[in-house]
Amino acid sequence: MSQVHIHPSAIVDEGASLGEGTRVWHWVHICGGAKIGKGCSFGQNVFVGNDVLIGDNVKVQNNVSIYDAVTLEDDVFCGPSMVFTNVNNPRSHVNRKNEYRRTVVKKGASIGANATIVCGHTVGEYAFIGAGAVVTRDVPAYALMVGTPAKRIGWMCSCGERLSNDIGTHSCPVCGIHYEVGGNHCTPIKSGE
Repeated sequence: MSQVHIHPSAIVDEGASLGEGTRVWHWVHICGGAKIGKGCSFGQNVFVGNDVLIGDNVKVQNNVSIYDAVTLEDDVFCGPSMVFTNVNNPRSHVNRKNEYRRTVVKKGASIGANATIVCGHTVGEYAFIGAGAVVTRDVPAYALMVGTPAKRIGWMCSCGERLSNDIGTHSCPVCGIHYEVGGNHCTPIKSGE
């Protein structure tokens, strides 16, 4: 894998940890406490705070700010101009840095353009947050969430294809992975089960 690529206009503060093969593009600012895995990509005008942990192969599109208290696990996709928050009740004149609420985006999840993830919640593995959605509660693994506030309207395969919403056992029409779909869960079935 290649070395880290940092565009000349980007600012990466001393102390930041960037994994091999990570690419940092125009006008990005990565704070010194950030820990970033291998093979990540940060598009134009991205900000990454100090208390941020980012896994391997994470793709962050243009104009995304990843504030303190956010964790992105491996293979997460953050669409253009999506938003993370870290304080539930901000006021300019009240310092609430000791009240940050942790947000975790689990492995393989995708967050669409202009979506908002309100702090203090977990987005489950391979969940898919539609463009413009506002997430105000925890999101189950493989859930397809849309709207304001975001509601689950279906399930998504780990390959990114929509699955049947009917309760029972279903296969992805593209990659063939089998899933057990219940009232509020979708679980991949391991081969041999």
